[in-house]
Amino acid sequence: MNWAVSTQPVSYPDAVCIMEQRVAAIYAGDASELVWLLQHPPLITAGTSSKPADLLEAERFEVFETGRGGQFTYHGPGQRVVYVMLNLANRGKDVRRFVRQLEQWLISSLGRVALDARRYDDRVGVWVDRPTGAGAMSEAKIAAIGIRVRRWVSFHGISINVCPDLSHFDAIVPCGLPDHGVTSLHDLGISLPMRDVDVILRDEFVKQFGPAQTSSAPLP
Repeated sequence: MNWAVSTQPVSYPDAVCIMEQRVAAIYAGDASELVWLLQHPPLITAGTSSKPADLLEAERFEVFETGRGGQFTYHGPGQRVVYVMLNLANRGKDVRRFVRQLEQWLISSLGRVALDARRYDDRVGVWVDRPTGAGAMSEAKIAAIGIRVRRWVSFHGISINVCPDLSHFDAIVPCGLPDHGVTSLHDLGISLPMRDVDVILRDEFVKQFGPAQTSSAPLP
């Protein structure tokens, strides 16, 4: 399995093209599994369950239809996106279990910075408590998950809010859940360089999925 990090923002169409090619190569046995870390310029992706009413500011950011599950999701600078291309045919062919592993990966990673994150059976993603003043707390989403599986090879993946502009999420109802807010590490008072976040993500990924080698592949 390879682990690759892009240092410059990657356009969404370019990322999808690279994923499509890699997924086909993994299925054919011509390429290894790949975990790809990147950031996107500000944009919105629409999952297969997206509802038009949840796109609140249609002209604010470019919107891309995508084949992954889920609803509307914002991506942009300060958010670590991780595209996970794994061969589930060699991992039990259990998509539900795979999603739970992705969630646990995120929960364990956030635990490394003393955040008590959690998941729910009725909504995908990872959630934390966010102070709202006067000692009150509210639940907010800090990480999203949206995957697609083709011939038992996964692609798309997860995003974790490190230090994005949270006002950008006002353009959508994130993941179709109007009663829940969105937060980030920075919003919760945790300032970490992206490279430090990447180290934590890699350490915890290995515990869930096995070793990964740094890739020299010519990704952006």
